[in-house]
Amino acid sequence: MRQTITMATGTTMPTVMTAAAATTIPMATATGTITSMTEAEGRWDGAALVRLMTWLSPAFPVGAFTYSHGLEWAIEEGTVTSAEALRAWIAEVLAFGAGRSDAILLSAAYDASRAGEMDRLFEVAELAHALQPSRERRLEAGAQGMAFARAVGDTWGAPTLLSLAERLKPVPVTYAVAVGAAAADHGLPKAATVEAFLTAFVANLTSAAVRAVPLGQTDGQRVIRDLAPTVAAVASQALLACLDDVGGCALRADVASMLHETQYTRLFRS
Repeated sequence: MRQTITMATGTTMPTVMTAAAATTIPMATATGTITSMTEAEGRWDGAALVRLMTWLSPAFPVGAFTYSHGLEWAIEEGTVTSAEALRAWIAEVLAFGAGRSDAILLSAAYDASRAGEMDRLFEVAELAHALQPSRERRLEAGAQGMAFARAVGDTWGAPTLLSLAERLKPVPVTYAVAVGAAAADHGLPKAATVEAFLTAFVANLTSAAVRAVPLGQTDGQRVIRDLAPTVAAVASQALLACLDDVGGCALRADVASMLHETQYTRLFRS
């Protein structure tokens, strides 16, 4: 059946779901609540919650706070100067840019890891690295991914992820693929992992804007709150997608990441 998802910005996103898929694929509601999941993806319990909260917390040592995903240029140039503009910018990146693509790549990496298909996982990881549109975005994805792999490997353990990282060298594992592989290693529910990953992405960009615009902390929290339905919609769509669906048209965000490379005054690495 076809359904249309309305994002926080008023943009609609068509999605297609078969009756069979509806009974087996976990879906997120507009409020971010997980409504169903398969046994193969693990149970949504306290242990899974602790892992996701820990891995995707700002305190986890991946250096996320040092990246703005090109947002710093958009602030300097005058495109993003208010909470409303920030909300619109992040919503577009989520629905039509790296948010959507990374969610699909995370889902694909999760599936390959759970199935023990290392060749397929390797292909997903190579594709994720090749898709980065600029030098700084490649740094952002790769440096965070490798930092995540090291941190998880040294603490919680993630044999599939560490094996992938070793095989890919000297190419780094991107952040989305690393999270997907680690989540599969620990049997975390895929739907919750994708949505948590996107929520952390939104929170990190909002934090960058709070410092650089600047915005008040309360306005930043309102942006995160208002984007929750968009996060849920993009996450749900990613669960139904395949690698052939990867792609985007958030061209201004991609250009922003390129122009940031030569920006005179910079607080962030991307």
